[in-house]
Amino acid sequence: MTKRMLIMLGGVLLLVALLGIGFFLHIRTLMAAAPKPGPQTVSATLATTLEWQPQLAAVGSIAAVRGVDVTSEIAGLVRSIEFKSGQEVKAGAVLVQLNADSDIAQLQSLQAAAELSASVLARDKLQFEAQAISQAQVDNDAADLKSRRALVAQQAATVAKKTIRAPFSGKLGITTVNPGQYLNPGDKIVTLQTIDPIYVDFYLPQKQMGGLVLGQTVSVLTDGFPGQAFVGKVTAINAKVDTATRNVQVEATLANPKRQLLPGMFANASVDVGEKKRYLTLPQTAITYNPYGSTIFVIRPKSEADAEAKAASAAASGATAAPSPAASGAGDSLVAQQIFVVTGETRGDQVAILKGLKEGQQVVTSGQVKLKNNTPVVIDNSVQPANNPNPTPQEH
Repeated sequence: MTKRMLIMLGGVLLLVALLGIGFFLHIRTLMAAAPKPGPQTVSATLATTLEWQPQLAAVGSIAAVRGVDVTSEIAGLVRSIEFKSGQEVKAGAVLVQLNADSDIAQLQSLQAAAELSASVLARDKLQFEAQAISQAQVDNDAADLKSRRALVAQQAATVAKKTIRAPFSGKLGITTVNPGQYLNPGDKIVTLQTIDPIYVDFYLPQKQMGGLVLGQTVSVLTDGFPGQAFVGKVTAINAKVDTATRNVQVEATLANPKRQLLPGMFANASVDVGEKKRYLTLPQTAITYNPYGSTIFVIRPKSEADAEAKAASAAASGATAAPSPAASGAGDSLVAQQIFVVTGETRGDQVAILKGLKEGQQVVTSGQVKLKNNTPVVIDNSVQPANNPNPTPQEH
């Protein structure tokens, strides 16, 4: 009985072994027949050295050199409008004439009373010389004349206020005031703005104040005119830092001869600081940022990469590597190799590379997620990632 069980157990084990060998051969056949992964398609660019101008960037607002909402100081009925909306006017130009008939009549009455007081004073002076009246009477006459002349001046000022003039030269806005309309003191008539030149006000952190001086060049971009830079100079730095934000206000003056910039517009300002520098530059999409460092993939001929790997292996083992040809043939395939780099400043879509890369090396700019060391690649630059030092993204 025991012998028979051993024979059966041996048969089962033999059957299992045969099935395992068959399954292994089948898997090996399937693996051999499976298609091998082909080269990965990526985009690439050459690492080039570019000239960079160090800049301080901020957002701000356009403001008029002079700007005011023209209002009436006194109440009155509008007799005439002497301007058109959007018109350029000079300082002192008449904008609105209010009805001043009653005020002018009152002025004429006061002028007549002042003339009478002057006549009385002149006559009393003659009588005083003849010792017919006292000095006190002459003094009263003189005081009465001064009082009446002051009333004349006061009424003349009231009449003048009925003529509303431009306080300075500039461009008028759009008015909603019409002839026959009654204006109360403080009612807005029209806005008046001096916009050539024009200011841009922006804020910078206090830690960047060391690089600010008057006269620095400022470049301003605005959504109203995409791609067009307006250049000016820093003309004022605020005398105090905002205690809430620890930012300092900076004011730059820009030429605006075409009246393109208007007060209230949003602006991106860049202040040039220091001297120009040269950096090895890549698109930011080429960099993979990791907790252990920043990496990129460089593209090299496969033969060159293999020769370098053999040399590195031989150096590690202490042996001398046999010399191999460095030149690659025309049909040599390309592979991607991952290397560490040290990044520096950024400018728009670009980043400066401080260490780890040489000028002229070919670097992968998109498709890195499909790569590892020595992965074969094919370069397709039909679509390139953004690489603009001054991008102006637009919503469509």
